[in-house]
Parts: sequence; C-alpha cells; structure tokens
Amino acid sequence: MGRPKNFEPEAVVADAMEAFWTNGYAGTSPADLAEATGVAKGSLYHSFGSKRELFGKALDLYDRVGAEVTEDYLSRPGTAKECIRAYLLHLVEMDLAGPVKRGCLVVNTTLELAGRDEEATKAVRRIAQRGIDLLAERIERGQRDGDVAADVDAMAVARFLMNTIGGLRVMARGFDGPVLRQVIDTALAVF
Repeated sequence: MGRPKNFEPEAVVADAMEAFWTNGYAGTSPADLAEATGVAKGSLYHSFGSKRELFGKALDLYDRVGAEVTEDYLSRPGTAKECIRAYLLHLVEMDLAGPVKRGCLVVNTTLELAGRDEEATKAVRRIAQRGIDLLAERIERGQRDGDVAADVDAMAVARFLMNTIGGLRVMARGFDGPVLRQVIDTALAVF
C-alpha cells in the first residue's frame, strides 16, 4: 500500500537513500524503492522523476547530513587532532554498529558509478571536496590556535585524511574496531 499523496518528500528521499546505501544504485530496483519508501512506483516517478533523479536527491541528502555531522565534530572544543580523531572514530563506530556493514554511500557510489556516470562523478567529487574543505579549515584553525605546526600543508593533509576516511569506510566492512582505530592513529601521525 502506498503512502497517501501528502507524504513528506524528505522522508521518502531518506528511505530511498537507505535503500541505495544498502544495495547500491544498480542493485536497487524501482520495486525496492517502492517497498522501502511505502510509495507506489508511479507516485515515486511522478514526484521525483526517475530512479536516477531520486538517487541524486538521496546523494544530496547524504551530503547535507554528513556535512552537519562533520561540522559538529570539527567545531567541538579540543585540538585539531582531537576533533578529527573523534570524528573518524564516530564514522568507524557508526559503520561497525550497523546490522549490515555497508560502508559509505559516497565511497560505494564512487566504486559503482564514478568514471562511468558523469552526474555521479560530479556528485561524489563535490561531496568529497566539501569534506576536504571542512578538514582543511579545522587544520588551519589548529595552526592559528598553535596545536598544528605552521608549516603543515592543511589542504594536502585534508586530502590525505579524506582518502583515509574512504579506506576506513571500506575496511569497516570486514575489519574490527581495534584495526580501524590503529589506522586512525597512524593517519593522524602525519601532522
């Protein structure tokens, strides 16, 4: 049974995001989306266009929520390393706590579609760049506060950390917490 016509579009996008995150773009059929959202396929397409458009909205939602979490952790009191470590630990713990080890929607999308799908490639680059920028800003703040050396290249370290995040999110699908925490500590030793 579909949702009434007055369904909340943001809730539908959130439900679709969960389906895409768990099954991937190709692995999520229109029937899966209808089941996950409680909205009939025809209503989904009438409201959101195509599966591809709904996927784009799901990536946008993932980006917004992820940026809020990132900003929250990076704006907390403490040194740059302490804040970034807490953020990375949060990501790992979130991945490990789920009943299904699904990693990161952006990383999964990169592996599945980037380089073959122009829209997906642009989306994952945009999302990753936002994370890089937030990390670089926090490292620069650490430099101003005196807890990060002035000669550290904040952007280079932020890119390295984003690469580490991607790797952690993949590794969380098959490794346990102690291994992932060791990777975090090793990554943070670069600055």
